[in-house]
Amino acid sequence: MLILLSPAKTMAGKSSIFPPYTTLPLYAEEAGSIAMDMASYSVDELSHMLGINRALAMQTKERYNEFHSTDIEGIPAILAYTGIVFRYMNPSDFSEADFEYAQSHLRIASACYGMTRPLDLIKPYRMEYSVELPSVASPVSDYWKPRLTERLIADVEAAGGVLVNLASREIRQSLDWARVNKSVRVVTPEFKVCKGDSFKTIVIYAKMMRGIMSRYILKNRITSPDEIVAFSAEGFHFSPMLSKAGNPVFIV
Repeated sequence: MLILLSPAKTMAGKSSIFPPYTTLPLYAEEAGSIAMDMASYSVDELSHMLGINRALAMQTKERYNEFHSTDIEGIPAILAYTGIVFRYMNPSDFSEADFEYAQSHLRIASACYGMTRPLDLIKPYRMEYSVELPSVASPVSDYWKPRLTERLIADVEAAGGVLVNLASREIRQSLDWARVNKSVRVVTPEFKVCKGDSFKTIVIYAKMMRGIMSRYILKNRITSPDEIVAFSAEGFHFSPMLSKAGNPVFIV
């Protein structure tokens, strides 16, 4: 079973946690090329391209300017991202065995790095799939699609043939999602909150639960989709009535 997660927009500049080993990103060369393109843009251009305010654009500019510096060390991807999903996955207390298991059973999509393993050393960045760059000449999502699809399928097959899709929908832009679905078994859990007489997806709760479920799968070495329905946390529990094949729904 392999988990697919989205990256977080917020990233740490350093980490005090040291996993048993680290690895180089699978697409380090491509990431370096993308970062070089991004470093050529002004603060105002980055603000417009990425839809961020000037302060974030200045930080982004600085990070891309330093991307190729040997003075800036990479951080394992699972520790580099600091958004809600990763905070609730809480890898800070992972054992060496947990980190090693995650390396084979978790992939993190990235518009800059393509797709990373948890222990791949990455540097802080900010990127959107809709961005078009001189070296790419098309949206970044189109650039990654032929590179990532077969790789993801191969990684899922190596992990048992089941993909637990806990990523946001935008990630599908960077993959031939129809081919992924034909090649491996895809399970996409959803988390819904009761609002009046219906159940709705509330983004902050969905992100929180994606992190907690990822932790549950990794910590308990879950290998079968049938075991996922036993998951419950923060009041969320499996709903047979709202669920269908490949789409287990958890409600609160």
